[in-house]
Amino acid sequence: MNRKHGWSYGLAIGVLLLSLQAGGGAIPAVRATEETERYLGPCALAASADARTLYVACADARQVAWVALPGGEVLRRVAVPGEPSGVALSPDGTKLIVTCAAPNSVIVVLDAASGQILATIPAGHTAVGATLSPDGTRLYVCNRFENNVSVIDLLEGKQLARVAAVREPVAAAVTGDGRTVVVANHLPNTRTDAAFSGDSAATVSIFDAQTFATTVVDLPDGSNGLRGICTSPDGTHAFATHLLSNFRMVPFRVDTGWINVNVVSIIDVPQRKLLATIGLDEFYRGASTPWDVACTADGKWVCVSLSGTHELNVIDRADLLGKDALRTMSPMMGVWPIYPSLGASLWRRIQLPGNGPRGLAIAGAKVYVAEYFSDTIAVVDLAATGDEGRVGSIALGPSVKLTPRRRGEMLFHDATLCYQHWQSCASCHPDARVDGLNWDLMNDGVGNPKNTKSMILSHVTPPSMAEGVRMTAEEAVRSGFTHILFSVPPEQDAADIDTYLKSLPVVPSPYLVDGRLSPSAERGRQLFHSQQVGCHICHPAPLYTDLKPHNVGTRSPGEFTERFDTPTLIEVWRTAPYLHDGRYTTIRELLVDGRHGLSSGRLEALSEQEIQDLVEFVLSL
Repeated sequence: MNRKHGWSYGLAIGVLLLSLQAGGGAIPAVRATEETERYLGPCALAASADARTLYVACADARQVAWVALPGGEVLRRVAVPGEPSGVALSPDGTKLIVTCAAPNSVIVVLDAASGQILATIPAGHTAVGATLSPDGTRLYVCNRFENNVSVIDLLEGKQLARVAAVREPVAAAVTGDGRTVVVANHLPNTRTDAAFSGDSAATVSIFDAQTFATTVVDLPDGSNGLRGICTSPDGTHAFATHLLSNFRMVPFRVDTGWINVNVVSIIDVPQRKLLATIGLDEFYRGASTPWDVACTADGKWVCVSLSGTHELNVIDRADLLGKDALRTMSPMMGVWPIYPSLGASLWRRIQLPGNGPRGLAIAGAKVYVAEYFSDTIAVVDLAATGDEGRVGSIALGPSVKLTPRRRGEMLFHDATLCYQHWQSCASCHPDARVDGLNWDLMNDGVGNPKNTKSMILSHVTPPSMAEGVRMTAEEAVRSGFTHILFSVPPEQDAADIDTYLKSLPVVPSPYLVDGRLSPSAERGRQLFHSQQVGCHICHPAPLYTDLKPHNVGTRSPGEFTERFDTPTLIEVWRTAPYLHDGRYTTIRELLVDGRHGLSSGRLEALSEQEIQDLVEFVLSL
């Protein structure tokens, strides 16, 4: 679906939310300007072939920095018209491609020498994961919230096609011959209820660069949170970073990866099939949360940034593909211990100087790592024989004191707060939203798993949890530390995380047109608020929840109650699957198959067009 998107409807919702007070503070629709100017937020990197220049996308500052290598001097800062989410350098080194994520994303083509803007190209909602064909003529960009990939002719500056992905494509890579594109889909797109007999897992999409014919490669059951993907220089393998969640078991412990393990999945690209999923963790120490992955130019080393533990994992590619790794480093979900071997991990684990490593770039024997929360670049020399001289740091700007909000965001993503460092809050709530899985958290008994809830507006829509067992989001944050991270934080840490969660901006829906409701959604809005349908009774604007529990006939075997909390419908377009047990993958299924709110003949009274209009409105919130 090709649509134009904008901020006006999302901001209108935000204006309404600003008037709602909870926990002593308002909920802002967008992050405060003065704070985004305070931080740089390096997130993605590209290095010149001669290893003399590093290009750094700084998400918070909305700029790209030119950094001289090896000295680290910042030569230039170029403002871009949006939050830079990815960078790619043309093979001849003359052009820098920057994706600027927004509902109306823009791709900026910069002169790599001067920083001058040469061209801008429109893209879809939240463009990320830019990658170039080896000859530099084709650009592939993931449109995360439109679930597709733009194929762009850079010479003409126009889009050739949109290739369908599965759910939230966040990274892409091209094989060395330019014939194949591999795409990491961030989240599972399946049911998760007990009656569903299939696997609940994220996928990797692989498509032909000429015909766009696509194959979907399923990852192991429980795979979620994909962030990075790369191909080996010879094009035979693709490596994807993600979590592997033990969501079918009761999470009564966290040690040895009982809840989440951190992995790299290996794809045979020519055969379009999964070869293996190899753990990044050690038996008694987690390697949370893997973000980017990259291969050295000679194909010898595979490197993975660990955003939750502030480390870089490095392994010889031959070891990663070998029998020892398959035998001793393959997670065994649903049993204890998770890893079958007590032997030493084959990964070389390198502690980085900064906080929140994300994007990677490799130039020669040096790996450059964007450290998001430190506004720094870590430099790791793979050729160093000892610890001395192996790791260095480049400061992109002066050190800035963290505000409570920024510190809360940092802590939310920090797995070192967890016992044995297996996971962070962001492991189950990536971007403070959902992982697409069910969890049996024991806070409402055992045997009744519940779908993960988004943190958006959680502090103004009490209670928390589907059965309302936490009266406030503040209580839920502190309980999460105790029962999920198995730690007891200082009160200030929990308070700062509250501040961060309260600041979460509402992302405008991809179903909006020019920032407004489409004609279909406008008709759906009228139905939503009509006496005929009456959705507004339990989901009144502006929060689209009455903050009350209701019996809507969805109790399943194992449940201990018939009444479940009414969730907000804001951003419901990104929180599938639906209902407390995740039994429906789409809003249409919820309304038509589940007859949610449409019993007593209400569904039969609606025409097919009216049903579609109602769905369109709900997905536009």
